[in-house]
Amino acid sequence: MTTSPLNRIAGAPISWGVCEVPGWGYQLTPERVLNEMREVGLSATEFGPEGFLPAEPGAMASTLAEHDLHAVGGFTPLLLHVPGHDPLPEVEQLLAGYDASKAEVLVLSAVTGQDGYDSRPELDADGWKLLLSNLDRLASLAAERGVRAVLHPHVGTMIENGDEVRRVLEHSAISLCLDTGHLLIGGTDPAELTRQAPERIAHTHMKDVDASLAAKVQDGQLSYTDAVRKGMYRPLGAGDVDVQAIVTHLSARGYDGWYVLEQDTILTEEPKAKGPVEDVWASAEHLRSVLRGVA
Repeated sequence: MTTSPLNRIAGAPISWGVCEVPGWGYQLTPERVLNEMREVGLSATEFGPEGFLPAEPGAMASTLAEHDLHAVGGFTPLLLHVPGHDPLPEVEQLLAGYDASKAEVLVLSAVTGQDGYDSRPELDADGWKLLLSNLDRLASLAAERGVRAVLHPHVGTMIENGDEVRRVLEHSAISLCLDTGHLLIGGTDPAELTRQAPERIAHTHMKDVDASLAAKVQDGQLSYTDAVRKGMYRPLGAGDVDVQAIVTHLSARGYDGWYVLEQDTILTEEPKAKGPVEDVWASAEHLRSVLRGVA
């Protein structure tokens, strides 16, 4: 597969409202989502939540091949800070499916153990030590299987804000998933992080954000879920994330990873018109334009 950036644009089922959070919203079928990814001209997809694609590795690979899509890898929420809970066996089992589908990236999220992303506890020193140790153990395990593990800072998880992101960069060797939306909502400027540490970024989730709604999440006026429902995530180029600067910094460093279009969406019913694919199309066209300009 070519490594041209224009051929490294992928989709994520969450852009169609398909999410692992219980009660998130109406869930579209894999057939519709995968067909619409190809209509947009995407070359690959992340796996989506458990149950979206077939669990058996061969069947998963066949399903993606039927839609002419490559497998990027998947978003994997894990408990990394709880004494007595070892996440390695779970990831070992998961990585067995990566080989069959030729997936490349294990996207780790340090979840709280609670449902959803609207609240979280604080870590003490022992919790931080265990979390950072587990990140490095998982990165090493994935590397042994030829897979790149990345940490995804995410609202409502144990790694959300700027201080927490810096702590991971300083005390762990794991690479980052640059999620441009979650970073901004958590108080980190994704363009500035990309400028400062492009060598630590091995994967991207490209979102745009309505900063006014993000500010309401930051100060507690809105829950994360309610803000998503109100349209906090916007198509690329229609919000307040500096997509141009991010792509420029990554390109200057020789970034050859995926650009995953991921605008979290909540649906209440089967769309009567085109639905989420319209926003994904707009994002794809904007990103292609930026990539051509940088090249």
